Amino acid sequence: MNTNQEDEASSGRLLRRTEAARYVTDTYGIPCSPKTLAKLACISSEGPPFRLAGRFPLYPVSGLDAWAQKKIGPLVRSTSEVGRLQGETA
Repeated sequence: MNTNQEDEASSGRLLRRTEAARYVTDTYGIPCSPKTLAKLACISSEGPPFRLAGRFPLYPVSGLDAWAQKKIGPLVRSTSEVGRLQGETA
């Protein structure tokens, strides 16, 4: 397999809920538990996208990456910048 095929294969990989939570925590340092993903899937549209295989949710790695990156704020040098940036988005 060449590098492009390997990248496509890894981004198309589907993870069960426990593996997905571990992936987000290990890759991005964002605390994430399987219970959080389950709750987001039931009551919110703010969670990562998933597919159902029967009754089992499967999360694509690419969707987990996009979701986690969206949760991470911009790089700042001071806490005062955070308030200013939040005021711009509100």
